[in-house]
Amino acid sequence: MKVELPGIGHWRHDLGHCLHATAGVLLRFHGADPLDVLGAGWGFGYRAGDVRREEYYFPCARGSLFASIAPHHAVTSRWHEPVDAEAGWREVRDAVASGRPVAVAADNYHLPFRPAYGDVHTNHLLVVHGFDDERGVALVADSVPPRFLGEITIADLTAARDSANPVRHDRDLFFTDRPIGNRWLEVSVDGPLDPPDRDRLREVLAANLAGFAGEGDGGPDYLGLPGTRRFLADAATRLREHDPAAVDEVFVVAGVVLAVTGLHGDHLAATGRRLGDTALVELAREVDRVAHHWSAVRIAVAAGRADPSGAARTLDARATALLADHERALTGLEGFLGRG
Repeated sequence: MKVELPGIGHWRHDLGHCLHATAGVLLRFHGADPLDVLGAGWGFGYRAGDVRREEYYFPCARGSLFASIAPHHAVTSRWHEPVDAEAGWREVRDAVASGRPVAVAADNYHLPFRPAYGDVHTNHLLVVHGFDDERGVALVADSVPPRFLGEITIADLTAARDSANPVRHDRDLFFTDRPIGNRWLEVSVDGPLDPPDRDRLREVLAANLAGFAGEGDGGPDYLGLPGTRRFLADAATRLREHDPAAVDEVFVVAGVVLAVTGLHGDHLAATGRRLGDTALVELAREVDRVAHHWSAVRIAVAAGRADPSGAARTLDARATALLADHERALTGLEGFLGRG
């Protein structure tokens, strides 16, 4: 049997990672503009210690991974955890044969098209959208540079999906030491994914602002702008105390916030241009400024293994600038909504 699903092409955002790239490929298959869906939400929520050693980690505040990365759209997902590699390929093959591309977790060490092939282990995400039983190949899409859209042997894909993802040398950082386990992700779209009109945009922005307003009982340990402030302060304290888990945890969480913020800024800019609203385009620049602060946070924390005290000082200074620009962006969004 041979299957190749149509409508699969590359999509990627510069400040995102494999989660948003994979989501974008799948959303385009379902007829959506990924930036409209993935860029609508902007928020912060993290439960301390929740982080997992995955390139595609995201705090799942809404029950499923895709419901969390697209909080304003009727998109959901479900992880499947097969009993072994044989069942893992059979389940993915059956889903694709039924017309549904899926996302699969894979170790880059075993993927011939990745620069890390045969060198560095890491817990990655990509799309499977076809197969040829006779030739023993699967069709995959990976939009993370150097990006790949084509065939891989089922044997290589299975090795990547069944990998123990071990730590073997000092280059196996951040996303190792977590077995891949042949996991795959099924995505469901249960409502329209159309670009927002002005009324819908206002609803979305109001919801985002409400989320940043404060921390409620029973929620994540760090929530909204107050939670962002505490998260950054606690991260600096942990670095000063040489907490061995701080570097990896803060690096991964900061990567999530960087992606979300960068996507939201570009979403505002694209929507402002489409609606002919220059004020919205200007606000997008304020959000984009916050995103690039998070990029600097990530770089500072990554240096924390060699010099944790120095990284803490850098993080303190960057946090002050980040929070000031964050407040400015939120104030601008409040003013936009107040225009009527």
